[in-house]
Amino acid sequence: MVNLIDKLSDSNPQLLRELKGRLKALPVGIAVIISMLVQLLLFFTQFSGIPNEKYPFYGEYCGLRTSYEQQRIQLQEQYYQLQHKFLIYSDSSQFDAEKIQNLRQRIAQIQEKIDEVNGKFNLEFCPVNSINMQKWWQHHYGNLFLTLSIVFVFTLIVAGTYLLINDLSKEERRGTLNFIRLSPQTAISIFTGKLLGVPSLIYLLTLVAVPLHFWSGLAAGVPLINILSFWAVLIASSIFFYSASMLFGLCGSWLGSFQPWLGSGLISLFLVVTMQVSYISNHNSSYVTSWLMLLSPFSAVVHLFPALGHTYGNLDLENLQWFYLPIGANQLGFVAFNIVNYTLCSFWLWQAIKRCFHHPNATILSKVQSYQLVLCFQVMISGFAVQQFTNNENWQNVVSANFILLSLHNLVLFIALMAILLPHRQAFQDWARYRYQDVTNNYGFWYKSLTQDLLKGEKSPALLAIAINLVIATIPLLIGIVLLPVDSLNSDVFHTLSKIKLILGVALFFSLMMIYATLAQIMLMMRTSMQANWAISTVSVAIFLTPIVFLSLGVQPDKNPLLWLFSTFPWASLEYTATTTIFLAFLGELSVLTLLVLRLTSQLKLAGVNS
Repeated sequence: MVNLIDKLSDSNPQLLRELKGRLKALPVGIAVIISMLVQLLLFFTQFSGIPNEKYPFYGEYCGLRTSYEQQRIQLQEQYYQLQHKFLIYSDSSQFDAEKIQNLRQRIAQIQEKIDEVNGKFNLEFCPVNSINMQKWWQHHYGNLFLTLSIVFVFTLIVAGTYLLINDLSKEERRGTLNFIRLSPQTAISIFTGKLLGVPSLIYLLTLVAVPLHFWSGLAAGVPLINILSFWAVLIASSIFFYSASMLFGLCGSWLGSFQPWLGSGLISLFLVVTMQVSYISNHNSSYVTSWLMLLSPFSAVVHLFPALGHTYGNLDLENLQWFYLPIGANQLGFVAFNIVNYTLCSFWLWQAIKRCFHHPNATILSKVQSYQLVLCFQVMISGFAVQQFTNNENWQNVVSANFILLSLHNLVLFIALMAILLPHRQAFQDWARYRYQDVTNNYGFWYKSLTQDLLKGEKSPALLAIAINLVIATIPLLIGIVLLPVDSLNSDVFHTLSKIKLILGVALFFSLMMIYATLAQIMLMMRTSMQANWAISTVSVAIFLTPIVFLSLGVQPDKNPLLWLFSTFPWASLEYTATTTIFLAFLGELSVLTLLVLRLTSQLKLAGVNS
């Protein structure tokens, strides 16, 4: 044990530090006892519903009811056939008195049997020897297995993220995080130690319940490979959410004690919503929102254990495609794609974690990293919009809806990019001072190296970087407009849109995003300590308040399309506006953008001179 501790201390001192602080006798004993009590509670809660002598006759497991229902259906079919024959031989053209008499006797006999079977349905309770206990036990183990799976998801992800955010928040408040930064360990080693060590009691609590989970699953007839696949997806999803929580812990320390509650609460809300969509709704797998659903482990639960969800709906994951690849056709491909998806997302989160840890005052990602991130995101999410439709599918509605959904996903992405890339006032001043002093001995403020600085510089304005990211994001939309037969679309979303209008709509989206980014950058240049709050408020009002006000005042896109062209959602009014009007609106937005850029440029020059 001493040698093991020494090796652990040499390989990852942070992990040893976390484990020594948490794996003590009392906390470990409490975690084991809680896990055992929860298992007993779940088992006996399920066991309390075992059928007995007062099991209702109409219950699911009453075999007598099932057999009587089958008898009644067969007798009713015979009764209708005899009645039909009776009508035939009662007709004057085929009248046969002897056959009519025989049919009357047989009809009376069938009626007596039907009355006898119907009388059995008046029984209040099912006879004990007629209860299908084998079926009940199989469903019992299946429900226990499914319940444990759901408990594991919430326990590992929600409780683990709360502990990680709370730990980083405490480290930041106490100042110990700065001492950790001075250690020779890498950021990957430090945060791997936290990821493995901080939720160690949660891991122990879960590990104690794993045998019951495997046993109940195998007893319910679930293949072992499916159970192992579920755990592979759950581990990958936990790493993803833990990585996101550690990044939030590094960047959101200003929230104080509210930070861990906010982070774990948002993740809980996401899991609850995706669980409801997975288990209740019949989500169409042809939409790009399937990527968002794959970030929830509940999609794997539905896909891997469809027989256990006999009381729920189906997520339609069997038809899931990514660039025509049928990733939902078999479970191995689905699990592999899930793990790749989680791995890519976790990779970018760790890039941000490393940067924020070593450079807490810098932007979350560099500009070059943002280009790579947006490209990766566009490839991943656009793949779900490229579907091979069957003849029965309304592909026109799906294509139109995916166009809108891609735009909404990109809107959220660029709101995040503004927060990630835009530097604050102090960084601006440092950059402007450097540029101005360097310029005095060269060729003027705007010279050739400025382009490289704007493209890759750490403290330079991020407008050019955001513009490049916008170009990367709009390429899939433009390719879809050019290649698809958009002019022939007759969907519920778009009715009379041409390719020219859709291209102008993309141009409006581009100019609006640039206007919002420039506004945020100008707000961050203000001489106040609350410039970040001003930037957030201004951009939020520009993005969300305008459509809300329009809808509140009854300004409909079909009646006042011109106003909606200048909102965050110009797509709503494109089909009601002339092409010339859309082009003029685009020129108007370019004019506003030009004025804002000139204003920002003058601020930068002034900051360089004064500093």
